[in-house]
Amino acid sequence: MAGNYYDILGVSKGASDDEIKKAYRKAAHQHHPDKSTGNEAKFKEINEAYQVLSDKTKRAQYDQFGQTFNQGQGGSSAGGGQGFSGFDFSGFDFGQAGGNFGGSDFEDIFSNIFGGGGGGSSRERQKGRGGDIQVDIEINFSEMVSGVKKKVRLYKNAQCGHCNGTGGEPGSGTKTCPTCKGAGQVQKVMRSFLGSFSQVSTCPECEGVGKIHEKKCAQCGGDGRVKKEEEIDINVPAGIENGQTISLRGAGEAGAHGAPAGDLYVLVHVALHKKFKRAGLDILSEEEIGFSMAAIGGEIEIETIEGNLLLKIPSGTQSGETFRVRGKGVPDLHGRGRGNHLVKIIVRVPRRISREQKKLLEELRSTGE
Repeated sequence: MAGNYYDILGVSKGASDDEIKKAYRKAAHQHHPDKSTGNEAKFKEINEAYQVLSDKTKRAQYDQFGQTFNQGQGGSSAGGGQGFSGFDFSGFDFGQAGGNFGGSDFEDIFSNIFGGGGGGSSRERQKGRGGDIQVDIEINFSEMVSGVKKKVRLYKNAQCGHCNGTGGEPGSGTKTCPTCKGAGQVQKVMRSFLGSFSQVSTCPECEGVGKIHEKKCAQCGGDGRVKKEEEIDINVPAGIENGQTISLRGAGEAGAHGAPAGDLYVLVHVALHKKFKRAGLDILSEEEIGFSMAAIGGEIEIETIEGNLLLKIPSGTQSGETFRVRGKGVPDLHGRGRGNHLVKIIVRVPRRISREQKKLLEELRSTGE
């Protein structure tokens, strides 16, 4: 694979795990093959980069070995026969002369590179895991405050209903896998300048089960998945903020041959309101009052997110003063109370006044006000 993994995700080498995950989601969403702007080759690059950089062990090896890290993987473009070409072994203690390569660090490196050890089956199973999907939805300000249920339609790989994701024609039975002879694993000998190495991996034919279906499913062709459109309900909680993501585990694309499904990530956008703004858990708005109302006080009708109510204006109210309406703000996302509605008062000064009004104001001024 060409290109630096960090460059592919658009992060620095010192990026945190959260920064890498955020960059992956953004890039995967942009290049997902199901989108009109999708790019399957770029999407595969992004996933490959994330699989390495999201794993602390693999990331450490990649940082040390650079692009040669990828050459050690059985499925790399460099091919299995390339072995360890380009690796710098100067940092390892190979033991005594004569080829004794003992030592746990060296053995761990070989195990990780060649997929050896008991963890191979679970890693291979994860390869069949369905892809994650990200979608964007928009809600209005009122829906943000109250919470809402939205429906999204996805065209994706879904579990085959005919075979329930197994890939086998119902009633056809199973037989011993001819590739691994029922062992569930296959062995491959790889040669390099260091000698021959044996790689044990999950059988690609039976996915490690040791048996295969006698007849493949007539509808999915043995993959266990079919492309179809699905409608999914998204419960958007009250108090969610603009730009937050809701994750639905297992609601992404179905995995091949019954492997786990991917996840669905829903990025929520809150549309702007013509009157209200949000500040944490508080809702902000402005109301205009006349000069006389500010001077002598009274009541005005104000709009809140839950309807209109009366707000008392005390005499001598200054322009820019803010009044609080308790409990009429945004609910806490985790159910811990609710914010307030803050109303900023703007005193409206008339541009033109009548002679009588001018006379009254002059009398008021003469009193020292």
